[in-house]
Amino acid sequence: MNAAVPVLEVRHAQKRFGAVHALKDVSMRAWRGEVLALLGDNGAGKSTLVKCIAGVHALDEGQILLDGEAAALHSPAAARGAGVETVYQDLALFDNLTPAQNFFCGRELAFPSWLPRGLRFLDRRAMEREAAKVIERLKVKLPKFDAPVALMSGGQRQAIAVARSSVFARKIVILDEPTAALGVRESRKVLDLIRQLRDENNAVILITHNMEHVVELADRAVVIRQGHKVGEVRPARSNRQEIVSMIVGAET
Repeated sequence: MNAAVPVLEVRHAQKRFGAVHALKDVSMRAWRGEVLALLGDNGAGKSTLVKCIAGVHALDEGQILLDGEAAALHSPAAARGAGVETVYQDLALFDNLTPAQNFFCGRELAFPSWLPRGLRFLDRRAMEREAAKVIERLKVKLPKFDAPVALMSGGQRQAIAVARSSVFARKIVILDEPTAALGVRESRKVLDLIRQLRDENNAVILITHNMEHVVELADRAVVIRQGHKVGEVRPARSNRQEIVSMIVGAET
């Protein structure tokens, strides 16, 4: 945490889906340069919370602030424009496109700038250069940079999705189960990417069920159960059982 004002603040978030009260007065903060683990059992409300931050859902009540200012995150595009990038479990990659094409899909670089966007020419070389710089900076190893991502392993695909988020994230990167279905070696590479995102002064919000990764990576953990925030701790091996007890609602 390296600023007095949190990069993200959620105040008294409420969200309902018909009769289901998914979020009940949830408040939390995240600072630049930290990994914040968002923990909870399936159906606890954590995915609803991050989708509100990512602009997928609108809060029924409450407020989201970025760098201390109220943010109108009324769509995913608005959230991305405000510096919030999200990597979901399905990765949202186009299998037939290369890493560079996936990086800039929907945000293509084009020239000349004085023409209306629909009349410009794609600057493929610039996009490839920028994507290559990011891949090199994050130490992502790919078999071929010009190959479609369909030919790459699960870990490489996950790394591409995380790297893509780092291209445009100016404040927050949200990662939803980034190591799910990955082997030990590929998971380790993704964890190294998360550390680098944190070291580059992003706030990283990590949704995971892997307590080993929480203890290893997270500076803080917020626990949600049945739509309520039930605790906030600094993860350590000594309090793993306490965190699990908060998640499942058991007595410590």
